[in-house]
Amino acid sequence: MAERKLGGSSRGTASLSSIVRYFESLPDPRHQRNRRHLLVDVITIAVCGVIVGCTGPTHIEQWAKAKVDWLKELLELPNGIPSRDCIRRVLSTLKPEAFQQCFQSWIASSPQRVVRGDLVGAGVEGRPVIAIDGKTARRSHDARHGLGPLHLVSAWATKLGLSLGQVATDAKSNEITAIPELIDRIDVKGAIVTLDAMGCQKQIARKIIDAQGDYVLAVKDNQPKLHEAIQDLFSDERQGDLLKMPHRQHQTREASHGRRDERYYVLAKLPEDFPLRDQWPGAKAVGMVVRVMQKPDGQTSGDVRYFLSSRFFSGRRFAEAVRGHWRIENSLHWVLDVSFGEDQSRTRQRRIADNLSWLRRFAISLLKQHPSEYSIIGKSRMASWSNDFLMEVLATKGV
Repeated sequence: MAERKLGGSSRGTASLSSIVRYFESLPDPRHQRNRRHLLVDVITIAVCGVIVGCTGPTHIEQWAKAKVDWLKELLELPNGIPSRDCIRRVLSTLKPEAFQQCFQSWIASSPQRVVRGDLVGAGVEGRPVIAIDGKTARRSHDARHGLGPLHLVSAWATKLGLSLGQVATDAKSNEITAIPELIDRIDVKGAIVTLDAMGCQKQIARKIIDAQGDYVLAVKDNQPKLHEAIQDLFSDERQGDLLKMPHRQHQTREASHGRRDERYYVLAKLPEDFPLRDQWPGAKAVGMVVRVMQKPDGQTSGDVRYFLSSRFFSGRRFAEAVRGHWRIENSLHWVLDVSFGEDQSRTRQRRIADNLSWLRRFAISLLKQHPSEYSIIGKSRMASWSNDFLMEVLATKGV
């Protein structure tokens, strides 16, 4: 492909090859006789289309036709704008794991990130924090073919707001088997992986430790013996014993909309006689988080959560890891549903739903890196209106 220059501002100006070269090695799943459009052209149009808010192949085609003159300056387009059927065919046949790898290589190519840890941002004690959690695309079920809604397990770099990878399953219960596969796809070396109670499994803890990462796992009743043992350690009856043990504390206070939240964090070094100690790979500490919430009317409520950690962090660092995990809910899952309408998507074919879901996550990652003060939906709209702004988003791979 001949190198061409992208139009736009100095921030967004770059050679086309710097954007599409990471997709040129992607195997083209189409039969040779069906290749009227270059694979990199189709993918580039799909990436841009999702960034500007397109929900699927039909909208992507409509947007591309509206921008045809501009796109012809950037892409080869030997046979014009690819049709929605062409876009759908490509997205339904590309292998998700290979597709994701191309995007990960693109992000990692940023000259601002010269070391691996910078890819996901410094987090707890200068180490990146990776939150892994599942989300269901609720309207993607296909009763006719006996398929429930698509469930996606994602890895999210909490500091920078980057999607690192995802694995699709057909049910939330399959999340336990999807998490190890996702860990194999991403690099967790030197990172702290946070998981909710569904991911609190011995084999998952072993997978993270073997990959030279650390973990902070939420513990609930799905691990009844572990849950009971941690509850007992932090019980009122054993407060005297806890004070004699190596432990660290932290406290936070927040006020919003007339509501006050106080959180108390305690992390205790695992005692030698702790039950199940040898059954959990790498376990070094157990934690408790107590939240007390006061409503505007003066009523109070609270809850207690428990955690298992492979490292004895400071109290503040433990708090950062626990609270940081919820960024995947607030900064990714909420945005996917509210700004990109993922919950309303009726795409039933599994592979295209998987690839479109990844494009949405990648689009959010790029939009978050752009330095403007607009919201995510505001940036997406600006990208749809302004070619220059879209080019800046595509070029914003580092901060």
